[in-house]
Amino acid sequence: MRKSSLLIVCVLVVALAIPLAPTSSRAVQAQGDDTLTVLCTPQEDWCVAMTQAFQEETGIETSYVRMSSGESLARIRATADDPEFSVWWGGPADAFIAAYGEGLLEPYEPELASVLPEVAVGEDHSWHGVYIGALGFCSNVELLDELGIEAPTSWQDLLDPALKGNVAMAHPATSGTAFTAFWTGVTLQADELEAAEEGTGYDEEGAPTEAAVDAAFEYFGELHQNILQYTRSGSAPGQMAGNSEIAVAIIFSHDCVKLQQEGFQDVLVNTFPEEGTGYEVGGMALIKNAPEPDAAKQWIEWALTPEAQAVAQTVNSLQLPTNPETPVSELSVNLAEVNLVDYNFVAAGAVRNDIVERFDSDIAPQPTE
Repeated sequence: MRKSSLLIVCVLVVALAIPLAPTSSRAVQAQGDDTLTVLCTPQEDWCVAMTQAFQEETGIETSYVRMSSGESLARIRATADDPEFSVWWGGPADAFIAAYGEGLLEPYEPELASVLPEVAVGEDHSWHGVYIGALGFCSNVELLDELGIEAPTSWQDLLDPALKGNVAMAHPATSGTAFTAFWTGVTLQADELEAAEEGTGYDEEGAPTEAAVDAAFEYFGELHQNILQYTRSGSAPGQMAGNSEIAVAIIFSHDCVKLQQEGFQDVLVNTFPEEGTGYEVGGMALIKNAPEPDAAKQWIEWALTPEAQAVAQTVNSLQLPTNPETPVSELSVNLAEVNLVDYNFVAAGAVRNDIVERFDSDIAPQPTE
């Protein structure tokens, strides 16, 4: 991990690891709009809890549509001339960076932007982070035992022929989780190339080279031999592992913990790749030409308060909150104990569309259902 990123992560770890007493949220006064439609990317129960809490706080009638990250980006792009949604909440920041690059987001600086870690503030305040999570492997203990293998602790472990037809992940075209997994592979390959010969893994601006991208495609092409299914939703493979349909799911670790808390405590085990794993900053942004701009801005202000971010724990969504005054669950991932790669969100967002199109043509087409 390069030092600049390490510093950011360490600062973040310190900020998030200290549970502070919650403070009162700023009063949010309804003005202008009396309705709000949220494009919501996290799991369904969190979308429900958040929209209900916001409606109770403001009196604004609030509804949502739930889509995976890649689907959300595609929907916003398709309806850019007549937006259906006013605010986009949740999902890895890569998609928000891509959306801003396409002119689909409206910069807005909320009052609490100043309390966020640097990594959770997008260019020109085009998006802001609301949570952080690390990618991991969620495995079915009984199936692993039947296969005679241990829970994977490296990306290379996933290539074990014993896992043929026993691994699942989402498709990068529809899922931010899967794109995070792919870009993690790009970063690891860039690190290897750079270690072998300076300048071959990263370009002068610090972005992974095309050679690193090619090497990642080679890895995922090999992994494809063990993949049973590419899902549309990033968390869906975890449910498959819990139901004994597969042995290993590539998902965010907090989604595995949520499943453990909701009935799969003795079924699933959470592990991390020792050579390095990716992480997400779950974003939030005002959609350009939003039909309810005032209500959307109120949502953005509210969603950064400790009270709003604490809603996550009520539905076992145990991502790390970005507001340092939000209490942190003891079940949340401790980033200090995980080897995180130097995930370049800007570089990832810039090439996101090219990568998902290539994955679709070279590895596997995106699922239709």
